[in-house]
Amino acid sequence: MFPDHEYVPISALEHYSYCPRQCALIHAERVYDENVFTLRGNRMHERADERSTRIENGVRVERALPLWSDALGLAGVADIVEFHDDGAVLPVEYKPGSRPVALHDDIQLCAQAMCLEEMLGIHVAEGALFSGERKRRRTVEFSRDLRDLTRELIEEVRAMMKNGGALPPAVSDARCENCSLREACMPETVVAARRVPRGRIYRPAVEGDVGGVE
Repeated sequence: MFPDHEYVPISALEHYSYCPRQCALIHAERVYDENVFTLRGNRMHERADERSTRIENGVRVERALPLWSDALGLAGVADIVEFHDDGAVLPVEYKPGSRPVALHDDIQLCAQAMCLEEMLGIHVAEGALFSGERKRRRTVEFSRDLRDLTRELIEEVRAMMKNGGALPPAVSDARCENCSLREACMPETVVAARRVPRGRIYRPAVEGDVGGVE
């Protein structure tokens, strides 16, 4: 069992596997900005985030179910967990937009499943990601490889947090285009600064001057 301050938020695994710097900004520095994509996601989660228990089409549906694993040092909340008559338990995560297949989503869902397994003493074979735009589910099988990767990332996130949440380097690639933390992260500026040779100073150009590196 881990000390309380070493428990990894399940949501941090999605952020870290997508971009370690994004994870550190959100979970260590508490930076969070809104854009059209986060606002759309927040609207979609409004219903799922209300704690409730209902029977829908013969399935018991738990919304906003708290999850934890003392063995893995994990904690979080599942959007939805379905309890079927045949004993199957299915975590379901809501995602906005058309949502292409993404490993970071699968990792987040797998972490939820491993928490449920410890809490309930059962095996959770698969879960589902629900696309808000398509109104369709994508089934995620919790394979051994996915479970192993999830465990590795849990320890990587925990190590990062123990290190004071030091910001990993910016990358400035396609992931940055729609990231709500782009202004706080400043990926283009940080990457450009790394390219300046050591011992030389970069200064912006002024009128009548070529500017640049001195």
